Amino acid sequence: MSAEIRWGILGTGGIAHMQADDLVKNGFAVTAVGSRTLESARAFAAEFGIPNAHGSYEGLVADPEVDVIYVSTPHPFHAENALLALEAGKHVLVEKVFTVTAADARRVVEAAEAKKLVVQEAMWTRFLPHMIRIREIIASGMIGEVRTLIADHNQDLPKDPAHRINDPALGGGALLDLGIYPVSFAFDLFGSPSTVFAIAAKTETGVDRQTAIVFSYADGQQAVLHTALDTLGPNTAVVIGTRGRIEIDPVWYTATAFTVFDSENNELERFEQTVSQRGMQFQAWEVERLIRAGLIAGDILSPRQSLDIMETLDEIRRQIGLSYPGE
Repeated sequence: MSAEIRWGILGTGGIAHMQADDLVKNGFAVTAVGSRTLESARAFAAEFGIPNAHGSYEGLVADPEVDVIYVSTPHPFHAENALLALEAGKHVLVEKVFTVTAADARRVVEAAEAKKLVVQEAMWTRFLPHMIRIREIIASGMIGEVRTLIADHNQDLPKDPAHRINDPALGGGALLDLGIYPVSFAFDLFGSPSTVFAIAAKTETGVDRQTAIVFSYADGQQAVLHTALDTLGPNTAVVIGTRGRIEIDPVWYTATAFTVFDSENNELERFEQTVSQRGMQFQAWEVERLIRAGLIAGDILSPRQSLDIMETLDEIRRQIGLSYPGE
């Protein structure tokens, strides 16, 4: 591997454009892109000034000028695309949700461990400055013992039954696309829940239109989470402790601000930030840090925690009766 870590983009959809934009504008070396058609790859390469375009994913992962692959395809293809890259000896940043099932997640995690390669879920929120500061505040004891998380991710998305978000064949539904954010936040704060309770309402295509989730933990903590794909919500989050709380501004899972209050509603801290572009560069910096350090897992979001999250998502789907083709 060269001293410079070189990135390849697998897939050319909307999220790939967002990640590539943040990579290029923040000085990352993006050397190749792969798509199912050479025409699409060339158009994407021209847009971002990427030197190498491949008309197949196999061509991309075989490129000797690529060290790490960003997998941006729809959920059901994450596992096979990540495994393709790992087999070729490439590190992987795989778009959230990590996979569709825990069984697929386990295959990816174990393959990366066997080859001593980085595989990281692209849960970009975990790596944003406001989330780093929130962890510091919690660790300092400023708000006491953390007892509760309340968070939502509700959007008003296209109603077209053929749209990816509504299509069971593409892993559609609120849970895997939107609900992963508050679920991952709960794991960040408390780890794996002791008990899970979930209810949902479905679309005409059979995916979850909205889902309500409650996690409880051995020490009594609770997470109250909600997600929906056809109603715009406040998209706020609050972390409640015995001596205060942290109220995160809309949209809580993007680069935003928060306020810390004590138990008498006195403001203790106001955190604000200016982040260039969307903020997806922070997760990429973490991947590069791990690679340079010779590590395959970090503390912010390890592959094993992504696997734990997938196991909980499997349980939520079991409770709400949501299954996908091929299961």
